[in-house]
Amino acid sequence: MADFVRVLGDVVKKAREKMGITQLNLSRTSGVDHRTILNIENYRGNPKFKNLYPLIRILKIDPNLIFYPELQQGSPAIHQLRVLINDCSEEEATAIYPVVQSAINMLRDIDAQKVDE
Repeated sequence: MADFVRVLGDVVKKAREKMGITQLNLSRTSGVDHRTILNIENYRGNPKFKNLYPLIRILKIDPNLIFYPELQQGSPAIHQLRVLINDCSEEEATAIYPVVQSAINMLRDIDAQKVDE
């Protein structure tokens, strides 16, 4: 079995369970056949894009979890930030950008001060 099939199955199942959605409800909401979802979660699926797309959107899956799983190892906070950002409108992102940038600068200044001490 290809690694990407296992990664996809694990990511979809974990996201679905985290949202408290059954496979049947996900099928109804997404328009993706229930058997397709079952196959994906049981590592038998190589879904077409037209089926994968609504699952990623409805389950709010960061596509990097599927396509670049190696980037996610050991960085749950960055993953959570990506999910939050991906869920923002352009207006919301524009409004929070200066706040986030200021917070990062402040934290880096604190770290720099610790090194100087």
